[in-house]
Amino acid sequence: MVVIARRLAGHLARGVVMILVVATISFFIVRSIPGDPVAAHTQKLIEQGMAPEAAAQATRVLYGFQPKGSLWEQYGDYLHGLLTFDLGQSVTHAGAPVTDVLAEAAKWTVLPVLAGTLLSFLVGIILGVYAAIKRTGKLGDALAISGSLLHGVPQYVLGLLLSAIFATLIPILPADGPVDILFEPGFNAGYIASLFDHAVLPVATYALAAYGGWILAMKSSVVTVLGDDFILAAELRGMKRSIIFRYIARNAILPLFTILALSLGLLLGGAVFIERIFNYPGLGLLLIESITMRDYALMGGAFLIITVSIIVANIVADLFYSVIDPRVRSGEEVSA
Repeated sequence: MVVIARRLAGHLARGVVMILVVATISFFIVRSIPGDPVAAHTQKLIEQGMAPEAAAQATRVLYGFQPKGSLWEQYGDYLHGLLTFDLGQSVTHAGAPVTDVLAEAAKWTVLPVLAGTLLSFLVGIILGVYAAIKRTGKLGDALAISGSLLHGVPQYVLGLLLSAIFATLIPILPADGPVDILFEPGFNAGYIASLFDHAVLPVATYALAAYGGWILAMKSSVVTVLGDDFILAAELRGMKRSIIFRYIARNAILPLFTILALSLGLLLGGAVFIERIFNYPGLGLLLIESITMRDYALMGGAFLIITVSIIVANIVADLFYSVIDPRVRSGEEVSA
């Protein structure tokens, strides 16, 4: 427990420093992008037929956006807000707090990403074990080929294919938005069923896109473990294959937990294409919107939440690794 607590303290300290560094970099980068929120919204109103001066005035009145002080003064205010969990106001959401906007978008990203990633992980590691054990047979070849094919197809291509097949050619699933607007939001059968129907294709896209990587990684890891001395010794001692299988799977899966944690963290910001295809109002779509409209506060908040998710995922993976691997608990070095 002492070793785990020490590792946790070290991770938390490094995580805080990393968050401050990323927040600082993102603050100056987003403000170096040409244009500003007022200009972006003014241009949008002009395109809708409003006079330029009237459009600029309407934008400033509507969103209340007016930079205060120099860039360094704004940076000081930003750091103060960061320490007090105040990320500012989103000018593209009528001055709503950025934390509220991010929280609303996160619920549409976290659940599909989590469901799709865990589904692909479970299926991938199970089939990866069989692909390694049966690697000289037709089953092993078929599993390896399926993993290689899906691993090479981009997410947005899979999303477009699934949408074209199951929403157009065979229209059995919806592919537009997170829920049918006809249902009143709440804990009722119609609304929940609509949520589930609309989530099937995004979750399937996440799962299929990640499946290839998991099965190939697990197969490679199992093949490596099969050559270890303790497996050969167990076979020579006449241990049952079911017991050996448990040892193989447990040791082969250890390196994949870190990859799983990183995948969950990165997917929070990497869901842009899938959310755009299925019109899911999640963090990925929100990030594109904030960049397009030059919403500095929302951009910074989106980058920050991605950074925090990756750091938290790393900490969780390391602690979980410490629990399942006794060498880490005892403070021993584990070779990569």
